[in-house]
Amino acid sequence: MSKLPSISGRECIKALEKIGFYQKRRESSHIILRRDEPFAQIVVPDHQELAKGTLRAIIRDVELSVEEFVSLL
Repeated sequence: MSKLPSISGRECIKALEKIGFYQKRRESSHIILRRDEPFAQIVVPDHQELAKGTLRAIIRDVELSVEEFVSLL
């Protein structure tokens, strides 16, 4: 298992946009992203640094491996 990087919410969003996600709406400090094909919707906190568990859950929800996600950064 690869080590998770320390990244901000904005960096996570930029990486997810490379695989087809777009910003649907914003609720306070959370940004909701959506992808149409295949359908997926996730919430990314707009924080300076994402917690490791939160980042791991986001990666799992978009069905990527940690290595694939790191390559998008």
